[in-house]
Amino acid sequence: MREAHFQDAVIQLCRFRGIFWYHPYLSHRSAAGWPDLALCGKSGFLLRELKTDKGRLTREQQEWGTRLRTAGISWDVWRPEDLRSGRVQRELEAIR
Repeated sequence: MREAHFQDAVIQLCRFRGIFWYHPYLSHRSAAGWPDLALCGKSGFLLRELKTDKGRLTREQQEWGTRLRTAGISWDVWRPEDLRSGRVQRELEAIR
């Protein structure tokens, strides 16, 4: 699954659950490594980096992830397998 299709699927799940989402329109003008999606529900906030099954994090993405987690923010990586396993849906439901 291409990352763009994966992102579209996640956004559709957010819309269905009433979760607000944000994705930088032109990521090349954003800070390097900033996560793909900010997700805000009534019960929580998530930052998620989306990768294909074989996609690798850049050094900047790893650094942002470490700093965000250290600051107490829920940051993680989602892959298409996480959609198939139901992980994405469970984590979205938890912040709904």
